[in-house]
Amino acid sequence: MANQVRVRFAPSPTGPLHIGGVRTALFNYLFAKKNNGVFYIRIEDTDQNRFVPGAEAYILEALEWLGISPDETIGKNEKFGPYRQSERKELYEQYANQLIANGWAYYAFDSAEDLDALRKQAESEGKTFIYNHSNREQLKTSLNLSKEEVDNLIANGEPFVIRFKTPVGETLELKDLIRGDIKFETSLLDDKVLYKSDGMPTYHLANIVDDHLMETSHVIRGEEWLPSLPLHELLYKAFGWEAPKFAHLPLILKPVGNGKLSKRDGDKLGFPVFPLDWVDPLSGEKSSGYREKGFYPETVINFLALLGWNDGTDQEIFSLAELVEKFDLNRVHKAGAKFDPEKNKWFNQHYLKLQEDTDLADAYSVILNEKGIQAEKEYVTKVVATIKERATFVTDFYELSDFFFVAPTEYDAKALKNWKEDTSSIMMNVAEVLEGINDFDAKSIETEVKDWITKQEIGMGKVMQPLRLSLVGAVKGPDLFEIIEMIGKAETIKRIQTAVQKNA
Repeated sequence: MANQVRVRFAPSPTGPLHIGGVRTALFNYLFAKKNNGVFYIRIEDTDQNRFVPGAEAYILEALEWLGISPDETIGKNEKFGPYRQSERKELYEQYANQLIANGWAYYAFDSAEDLDALRKQAESEGKTFIYNHSNREQLKTSLNLSKEEVDNLIANGEPFVIRFKTPVGETLELKDLIRGDIKFETSLLDDKVLYKSDGMPTYHLANIVDDHLMETSHVIRGEEWLPSLPLHELLYKAFGWEAPKFAHLPLILKPVGNGKLSKRDGDKLGFPVFPLDWVDPLSGEKSSGYREKGFYPETVINFLALLGWNDGTDQEIFSLAELVEKFDLNRVHKAGAKFDPEKNKWFNQHYLKLQEDTDLADAYSVILNEKGIQAEKEYVTKVVATIKERATFVTDFYELSDFFFVAPTEYDAKALKNWKEDTSSIMMNVAEVLEGINDFDAKSIETEVKDWITKQEIGMGKVMQPLRLSLVGAVKGPDLFEIIEMIGKAETIKRIQTAVQKNA
């Protein structure tokens, strides 16, 4: 085993990358970078029946968008290539045969029908059929057939699998970096299939062989793999290899109640569970992704890092560099972490505020253009600066600032109740005050208007609320005098006159 930290994320290309998988990739990435190690990606595509076109490219694009690209993968620093298991399949047969030769595995010739009959028989007796030490010597296996019989069956093309011969009566005392010491009784385990008659290995064999050959130092994976830990440790022992250190991450739970957050929960519950949009190539069904919903990659990284880990403080905002510096497997929790879509929006609000106003203006201009509104970049940038504090996504901008571009045609009914008999004449007087201001900047406008209100001995609310309503159409928006400066004198007076005509 190499001294260098080498960790991997090993997804199957059976569909889009779920947010739980992204969290596993992130924790592997952070651990590698914290320890000056290597983070690599291996595509585990031995199950060709479940292969989905486009899934592999999607996985790599998602990690690139998030800023956690691998150091080694398909077509990149292929030091231990190939990085697709389907291109390594010639390797696995020799290792399966090695296990048969050293007594750690055996041929099993039972047909699917045979096994089905045994399961049904066990059920009728109120039992569960487990293929293991209790029956393997009575079944059609190389453990009770002569070598000649086995050779003949194979030569005649009889379908077979190679199963692991799990030891009997041993207690495995294993260590998990997150969960501590765990014990397993080998007599309760089944003899898993390692190699199938179609010449493809199962996950268990391919995974162990590849982790060894690719010099993986730590296996950091989801809690759902915990039941496979005894088999994997035993396989390392069977090959005489040093096992990597294992760490099993807690589940990501649904926002309400228990249960693992699944691929089907996303749009059904009103939030994405995938990093990018995904269109199923078979059904055409679309699932939404964080990128297209307007989340920043920094947001997704930040909220995923805090699902099952914290640094022991109350800090919630972490850059990727800070996460690398502070990440520690000892601070990963054992218990599942509840997914909180509302909190994720809070993170996005934070990261939106950190964006450059000019970049936000570029993104906003695309939305304005779609609405047929042409505006100078400088003006859009100013608008963004006044509203971004209240936005969660760029898509919120128009609702927060439509009045900077388009005069209101309707007025908030609730606010109109405060439009009294004398409001129209007051508004026309304000229009005259504005007409007479030469230095038309927010500060000068505010001084002149407020001085006039004081001299007229009118209540501030009696002027400010209807004035805002005239310009915006509702009692919302940033500083009123900033709005007046930005839309300009002529447009301000025109909007006051329209409001008076409509509401007099």
